[in-house]
Amino acid sequence: MGKVMFFNKHFKPIIFKGYLAMDRTVTLEKQPLSLMGRSLEMESPAPRFTAVSLDLQNVTLESYGEKIKLIIFFPSIDHPACDLQVRETNRYAADLHKSVAVIGISRDTPLALKRFKETFDIRNIELISDQRYGSFGVNYGVLIRELNLLTRGAMILDMGNILRYRQIVRELSNQPDFNDIFEHLQGVVRDPLRAVTSTFPHACTPSKGVALLLSSKAISTMLRQVPGWELVAEKKIAKQFSFKDFADAKEFLDIVAAVSEEQKHHPSFMLNYNRLSITLTTNEAGGLTENDFIMARIIDQLQ
Repeated sequence: MGKVMFFNKHFKPIIFKGYLAMDRTVTLEKQPLSLMGRSLEMESPAPRFTAVSLDLQNVTLESYGEKIKLIIFFPSIDHPACDLQVRETNRYAADLHKSVAVIGISRDTPLALKRFKETFDIRNIELISDQRYGSFGVNYGVLIRELNLLTRGAMILDMGNILRYRQIVRELSNQPDFNDIFEHLQGVVRDPLRAVTSTFPHACTPSKGVALLLSSKAISTMLRQVPGWELVAEKKIAKQFSFKDFADAKEFLDIVAAVSEEQKHHPSFMLNYNRLSITLTTNEAGGLTENDFIMARIIDQLQ
């Protein structure tokens, strides 16, 4: 069992600022579709994700090191609009600064993406697949619920993996504004490393054998930053979520479970038809740690 430590009187609890919820709808030929996943704050650290390369190896955000990342995402490489998006991005990216990595991601299989890359000689974009894990779509809030595909758009992360730009194409049959994307990219190239303005930690921290148990005062302060979560027996926090029906509740449970596995911080669930209760605690510490409140905030971002 790892060592348990208490935060001392000098501990400064994290303060969660409100995040800017992006528009959660897109359309396909004017028919509305909804986006699922985390609602991210601009100028905040980008979440972790795991995808699969064309040679079937796992790829993570950390795989791209300290490069600026232009990430384009799209529903399916077999659709003419997605075909055009990737080829136009490849053309725009031909003369980019060496500090920039251009990444294209969809829920196509790696084999389909590889075939497209070889057929059209795509040299300036690294194509990766979100098909196996669905990690990018959920963590970046760009998964289309009704289609289980990624929506169309682009994001720019700077060298410190701060989210500096996001464009969501509202009508899926349309193309992104390439000029706007690459103008903002040049701005990030000129200013490649920006200080974090958000006080919300983007990920749970591995304990490395030391579980930092929160004091009662710290728990009280942090509990005010996660509305709806209640203290249980001084050692847990819990929240109940209500949905239209059982299917919606189960869908949310599955998404939370997948993200929790990535965070290596696992809640307890109780599902009763359209009501889902989620409880958080750190078993290693025998009570509440900062990770429980970080995980609570991530779950709220998923709602």
